[in-house]
Amino acid sequence: MQNTINIRGKLLNLSTPKVMGILNVTPDSFSDGGKFNNEKNALLQVEKMIAEGADILDVGAQSTKPNAQKISAKEEIVRFGKIISQIKKEFPESIISLDTFYSEVVKFGFDEGIDIVNDISAGQYDENLLKTVAETGLPYILMHSNSAYEIMHEKQIDNDIILEINKFFSAKILELNQFGIVDIIADPGFGFGKTIDQQFQMLDELQHIAFEKLPILVGISRKSFIYKSLGKTPLEIGEETDKLHLKALEKGARILRVHDVKNAKRTIFEYSDNVQDTVL
Repeated sequence: MQNTINIRGKLLNLSTPKVMGILNVTPDSFSDGGKFNNEKNALLQVEKMIAEGADILDVGAQSTKPNAQKISAKEEIVRFGKIISQIKKEFPESIISLDTFYSEVVKFGFDEGIDIVNDISAGQYDENLLKTVAETGLPYILMHSNSAYEIMHEKQIDNDIILEINKFFSAKILELNQFGIVDIIADPGFGFGKTIDQQFQMLDELQHIAFEKLPILVGISRKSFIYKSLGKTPLEIGEETDKLHLKALEKGARILRVHDVKNAKRTIFEYSDNVQDTVL
């Protein structure tokens, strides 16, 4: 498995799992909309996440919850403002992942100092996205998703979910390589167009996703397949999420994308201790 990615000439080693802390600069995200959509609050949240052990900061300006209102690239850029450049100024060693599916926003983010492109669309929502990512030379997070924003939450897969994800990844990895994109992280797309049963199967068989060739990112934090199956709210499933994060790590996840950095970091320590005990 590829365990390092090249970020602007520096290698990030993923042999030890990493925590990606979520920073939503949106007014309408499903669990924290409006909390961090100004520079001051965003920087305070970044400081908190870094103090708790975040290895990567994932910054996004577009809500992708069900029935969200799609905004333009221009509006995303307005929402970001100077937040990215200010994070880099205040925390110069931070690694920033930009959550967008717009090529224009990738160009903006690159100039502001981003380090990774996190694209929920797999290049399907903007025909210039992959070309633009290739031009930046940045690592790319490839997520399994439906073919258009408007149907991203439609449950369209009747066949085996692992087989379908791998077929999708196989074709997309070839396309990315043709563009010259070689530093790729695979995200199976929890919360996007899968049934509850399919998502639990994805966790059970995570080790088979992307043919064990690419580092896997798991984004299950506050996702509905967990809290709806338990009859709880997104903020009431911390303990259950920790257990599922540990399972994901045991199945090979290299990055946990989370709202609660402190708990995820503790889970990684627990996983590492278990691995060490097994080796001994």
